[in-house]
Amino acid sequence: MDSPPPYNKLLKLKPDSFEVTRKELDLDKPGRMKEAVDILDAWVQKQNHFRKKDFNKYYLETTLIGSKGSIEKAKRVLDKMCTLRSLLPQFFGDFNCKKDFGNLFDIVTPIVLPTLTEEHYRICWMKIHDKQYEQAQFMDFYRYYIIAGDYMKTHDYTTGFRIVADFSESNVMDFVTKSNLVEMRQALTIYMEGYGMRVKGIHIITPSKLVDALVTLLKQILNPKIAGRLFIHKTVEDIYKYVPQDLLPVEYGGKEKPMQEILDDWLDVLSSEEHMSYMREINCAVTDESCRNTDTFNEHYAGMPGTFRSLSVD
Repeated sequence: MDSPPPYNKLLKLKPDSFEVTRKELDLDKPGRMKEAVDILDAWVQKQNHFRKKDFNKYYLETTLIGSKGSIEKAKRVLDKMCTLRSLLPQFFGDFNCKKDFGNLFDIVTPIVLPTLTEEHYRICWMKIHDKQYEQAQFMDFYRYYIIAGDYMKTHDYTTGFRIVADFSESNVMDFVTKSNLVEMRQALTIYMEGYGMRVKGIHIITPSKLVDALVTLLKQILNPKIAGRLFIHKTVEDIYKYVPQDLLPVEYGGKEKPMQEILDDWLDVLSSEEHMSYMREINCAVTDESCRNTDTFNEHYAGMPGTFRSLSVD
């Protein structure tokens, strides 16, 4: 792949996104990325336990980008994502974002901002509203970002992510007490280890004195490296140091269109027949564990957070 994906209004790339991102990973020399993708593809074809082997080249390239250019790490990421689809089927499915997530968008407005930062970071922003939370809404939230994640795997090109959660008008303690720690840990495993999401910072906006309870919750499920990138901000203005104000929606003093309009754009695309058809295809990327070396499976998965040995898989 030598040119950016077709233009889409959801995820704008900079003119030099490919050049800068590849150079950071020492994959900018002519033919270097193609060679790496071809090696990764050849490896996929040899994996007897993979039920799907026809990953498109852009998917393989963004997997390499999320793996910091390491072919060996990209192999592990692909294997892990296919395995997680098999082990945690409740997170994946044939979902229509507009119709199947009930009242999820009453409690949260989850968006991915269109414009990259100067460092070529993508910003995931969520506004949590002052509502009573229901357990089912948490799982729908995780599913929504999985569907969005698969869209980004074939349309985006970024060096990393900043995640912003605005709790400034919400009940932090209600969120903490309603959260299922195991499900949250499993979802984060999917995002970070299955999609290879390179998290540059997690930013929480809230003036609440109860934020310590939320931080304690998150530190239980984040690895120490990512936990060290957790930042608490009392006001929106505090975050401008990390996220340029101009890139934010108008509600936050930025020049981007309102959050609801951005969300509506995402829902239109993610609920389109084109993307739903793609999701049905990519969700076939599971594993047949009868064809895998058992010792290798136990070494890499049985001891993961959440202890998959204790999971009941249909």
